[in-house]
Amino acid sequence: MIELFSANTPNGKKISIMLEEINYEYKVSKVDINNGEQFKEGFKKISPFSKIPVIIDHKSNKTIFESGAILIYLAEKSGKFYDEKDRTEINQWLMAQMGYVGPMLGQHHQFHHYNPGKSQFGEERYFKISKRIYEELDERLSNSKFLSGNNYTIADISTFPWIARHKWHDIGLRKYKNLSRWYIEISEREAVQRGFSFMDKNEILPKP
Repeated sequence: MIELFSANTPNGKKISIMLEEINYEYKVSKVDINNGEQFKEGFKKISPFSKIPVIIDHKSNKTIFESGAILIYLAEKSGKFYDEKDRTEINQWLMAQMGYVGPMLGQHHQFHHYNPGKSQFGEERYFKISKRIYEELDERLSNSKFLSGNNYTIADISTFPWIARHKWHDIGLRKYKNLSRWYIEISEREAVQRGFSFMDKNEILPKP
């Protein structure tokens, strides 16, 4: 059984979606990041940087932190969404999400959604970067059904929860035909719907 230490964030949703997709039994241990539970000594023992998500695989007695590493671990363990012949391509798009898409959209959330009016420079900078991310993803998906090719993989699972916050971005997902097509197709997967609402069963994926 997998224990998922998480919160209701895009990075947390990546792992719950993956666990639903591979149909693994798991339980969620909520980490209240708004009240600083991630900084407690007990949690820091399993998460050196005090970040969610973290999993403990109680069957193998392994603890894994960092969402990208967790996705790779679960993909290798299950044999799903990480075909060996496509791994170079999958890894590139997974790392692009980890190092670029997530961090930049996360900064856009901070300035545009959580703290509007506090920094004109921050709001304008991260809006432009986020808009460029939409354009770049849309361009990629004009030539590829999914991010790393014709198959749905952990690269898509990793990126999807960030685009699912498109209402926060105020960029207009509908303007991007290919990105919208990708988003709609993934959002219709039952496992994605279950994983997206893993902490709030009434939470519904926003439409484009």
